[in-house]
Amino acid sequence: MELSSRQEQILTIVKENAPITGEHIAEKLSLTRATLRPDLAILTMSGYLDARPRVGYFYTGKSNTQILSDKVKTITVDHYKSRPVVVNESSSVYEAITTMFLEDVGTLFVVDKLATLSGVVSRKDLLRASLGQQSLETIPVGVIMTRMPNITVCHGDDFIIDIAKKLITKQIDGLPIVKKVTHGSGYEVTGRITKTNITSLLVDLANNESI
Repeated sequence: MELSSRQEQILTIVKENAPITGEHIAEKLSLTRATLRPDLAILTMSGYLDARPRVGYFYTGKSNTQILSDKVKTITVDHYKSRPVVVNESSSVYEAITTMFLEDVGTLFVVDKLATLSGVVSRKDLLRASLGQQSLETIPVGVIMTRMPNITVCHGDDFIIDIAKKLITKQIDGLPIVKKVTHGSGYEVTGRITKTNITSLLVDLANNESI
């Protein structure tokens, strides 16, 4: 994060005088407290300063790298999830291939009649099925999918850094985001998190986008 000259001045003042109140910082800069409020908020939310009620501001001493690391560790899957692409387990392999092509995704999530997650189908699964002699219109996608419980899932409140590690370790393109169903056992698919989502996060961080 690139700081303005005034924000750099504020950091210097806090380093030399901590703990120091916002009013005293404003006095040293010959500005009003209201004028400084946005800068103090940015420096506090970014991790450069720590604010304690009735005490004042402290300099945290964190480097830009530490602040970025701390920020990434607080971002949850829900911040960067995508819409899930779902097919029924009775759908044919041909229909699954068509859906994957039209939706431009690498993984399809398969659900049963109750819309509960029952499996996952990847590009490799569909390619393997297409190499056989059977008609793709007659093979149910449920026959070739990876079935529960042999599927790695995640939840909306999981930290995205932990999910990124799972994607790398398991060498997969994405995971279904799920929540427990209310009508029995199993999961409802609420979204997906993919390597593309992780890339979007990196781009936003590089561009100093608000996350």
